Amino acid sequence: MASRTEAATPPKKIVRLNRNSKILNVILEAIRDKKGEKLVSLDLRKIPEAVADFFVVCEASSTVQVKAIADRVEEAVKKECGELPYKHEGHGASQWILVDFVNVVVHVFLSETRKFYRLEEMWGDGLSDEEEVEEPKSPKSVVNRKKKVSKK
Repeated sequence: MASRTEAATPPKKIVRLNRNSKILNVILEAIRDKKGEKLVSLDLRKIPEAVADFFVVCEASSTVQVKAIADRVEEAVKKECGELPYKHEGHGASQWILVDFVNVVVHVFLSETRKFYRLEEMWGDGLSDEEEVEEPKSPKSVVNRKKKVSKK
């Protein structure tokens, strides 16, 4: 039998995030702060089976950097949003650290591990709203990306 207080309390509303959500932006900035590479956010809101609204995926060149990025994300979200992760895994080997904030799940990979698991391919339906958030490292990298047009 429910108490009077329980009966009077309305059920909690499910909160959906969007690309402008504070927690998502804090996470992205924390990753950039620690020089995370190939940073991508996958919008999974249109996938019914998805476990979160967003996956944030990045990579690092060493296990030390993988751990530093994951630690920075947790620290920044706690400071800026007052939230602790629901769960985090992978700190032991530091090849793939997952930090779960329920609506946003952060995946920090060692470069080789990311290539092996191909997480973005598994959640390919979320790529339609993919946002490449990595900024060019230098003006040279922008020039190199331009297509060369041959003159005939």
